[in-house]
Amino acid sequence: MNKSLFALTLALPLLQATAAPSAEIPVYSYEVVHAYPHDRAAFTEGLFFRDGYLFESTGMNGASSIRKVELKSGLVVQQHDLPRAYFGEGIVDWKDKLIAVTWKSQTGFVLDINDLNKVEKEFSYPGEGWGMTRNDRNLLLSDGSSTIRLLDPSTLQQTGAIHVTAQGQPVDQLNELEWIKGQIYANIWQTNRLARIDPKTGDVTAWIDLSGLLSHADRDFDRVDVLNGIAYDAKGDRLFVTGKYWPNLFEIKLVAPVTPK
Repeated sequence: MNKSLFALTLALPLLQATAAPSAEIPVYSYEVVHAYPHDRAAFTEGLFFRDGYLFESTGMNGASSIRKVELKSGLVVQQHDLPRAYFGEGIVDWKDKLIAVTWKSQTGFVLDINDLNKVEKEFSYPGEGWGMTRNDRNLLLSDGSSTIRLLDPSTLQQTGAIHVTAQGQPVDQLNELEWIKGQIYANIWQTNRLARIDPKTGDVTAWIDLSGLLSHADRDFDRVDVLNGIAYDAKGDRLFVTGKYWPNLFEIKLVAPVTPK
């Protein structure tokens, strides 16, 4: 089943309870720096930026893939299609490898990042796979709960966990992840918000409200789905976001809330 339709009735009230903004947690807005073309057929699950290219994973059984994409054109220059049995989810790079997870199959793949069709091995993990990112020591994996798992990059075994909370309350539905300047940025599934998370404490230190990023005309398109996908170009200090079946990928600049005098 399409994850965007799965348990929607149950998910929305829970999200309102756990991911609602608080006066004590700052809420950032954004400015669009540039809009790039994005494949409308891409049900975006994972996203990262490396060596001038975007790497993107897409979901849906029978349509899941791992892609290397030109930023300016949106052109796919390499693509690895997953077998129909797998619903693709998060991806992350580690040295010369690309690690990919799937939704409910409890199966992941290690690919050669220079040749996406070269699958070096498969691995397994308990539960679901959603989003991925990394720091200098660990891979990070979300599973739709309020927990982010820490994985050893060599063994791909779990070595720890980060429990994400906002004012002491668990924040679940954590989806796509990105490590930016020592903080974790996470899509909150079925919302227009990102959470900025302190990896040491698990506390949400800011919300980022991306409401209005996609135009009403584009949102009326039949296949447009939820916001999902965060990538960061550390060298250029550029932040990119997109969504499932979105026509654009946006480079944005965050705007801090105005503090009352």
